[in-house]
Amino acid sequence: METDVIILGAGAAGMMCALQAGQRGRRVVVLDHARKLAEKIRISGGGRCNFTHLHAGPDNFISDNPHFCRSALARYTPQDFVGLMHKHGLGYHEKAPGQLFCDEGSGAIIEMLKAECDQAGVQFVMPCEIVSVRHQDGFQVMTAQGSFEAPALVVATGGLSIPKIGASPLGYKIAEQFGLPMVKPKPGLVPLSVAPEPWAPYAELAGIALNATVRCGKREFRGDLLFTHRGLSGPAILQISSYWSHGERLHIDMLPGIDVLALLQAQSGSQKQLANWLTQWWPKHLAEIWCAQQGGSRPLNQYNDKQRSEIAAGLHDWQILPSGTLGYAKAEVTCGGVDTRALSSKTMSCNAFPGLYFIGEVLDVTGQLGGYNFQWAWASGYAAGMSV
Repeated sequence: METDVIILGAGAAGMMCALQAGQRGRRVVVLDHARKLAEKIRISGGGRCNFTHLHAGPDNFISDNPHFCRSALARYTPQDFVGLMHKHGLGYHEKAPGQLFCDEGSGAIIEMLKAECDQAGVQFVMPCEIVSVRHQDGFQVMTAQGSFEAPALVVATGGLSIPKIGASPLGYKIAEQFGLPMVKPKPGLVPLSVAPEPWAPYAELAGIALNATVRCGKREFRGDLLFTHRGLSGPAILQISSYWSHGERLHIDMLPGIDVLALLQAQSGSQKQLANWLTQWWPKHLAEIWCAQQGGSRPLNQYNDKQRSEIAAGLHDWQILPSGTLGYAKAEVTCGGVDTRALSSKTMSCNAFPGLYFIGEVLDVTGQLGGYNFQWAWASGYAAGMSV
């Protein structure tokens, strides 16, 4: 079958690219090995879909080529996607500052994108197993459903995160086939594990959460931190995980914004136990285990100035050495991917193969937690869709 544009991947970026190209009069065929459209949209935000972040900008993305995302983000903004939702009568709400969720749920976002694609004459072939990709006077994609040919091929196959919904390395293999450089992929926005022996006392705290500030290198995030049987999770940990590398320690402020030393000095005459004193901020079990690991709990009047300083320092800078992540199965995104230095930041096309495009998560552009990765999908999909 001959067409104008072949898109591999019927996810957020692929559908955005398809509807834009179709609206420009291009004949578009979308191929995907999944049975259902955009499963990653469907499960996002607990089924509510955190579809964008109002303040999305280059600083919210990780890439070896940090300025690459500027052009696409500037040309398709969160307000542009909100406008599309208004057109379809979909409501939304702001859960945390800047984070927009769909009132009608994730399914409504998928239906909206599909309706736009249908109106633009986009053809979907699903499920469709990709057998091979060739380049000779255009692109030829061999599949279990036959052969497809077009002058433009868009790779929107996503990363390796959440394999149970069909994640695969297809996009990386295509990039390598065409000689494009890669930035080594790794799980992002993922819980971190700690070696069993040092973590054993804290494993009892599984399910307990507290507000904390987590720092790794020059990056710092404040948010909920969740104790798990294997290590740490929660929004603050997911955020820092994308910046963490093996061998690096996490520095955790367990009582951010509180001058613990001043408060301890003010309590220097108190007979209250340290663990009981900490329960004004923490669950009792956490306070007891924390104190047990720091040498026990004594009445506050039994600590001298040096010991009070050490307690305050420990609370403001609890150092943890993660042993690893929980892997792609628990990761929300994939960091790394196709090196963007091989692409045009305006069109997402390959410099060496003008008709070959890469968009979305398959690229070495990874957003922070909070709707940024969807905004990159919309923006990169739009950039390619306006060019193919």
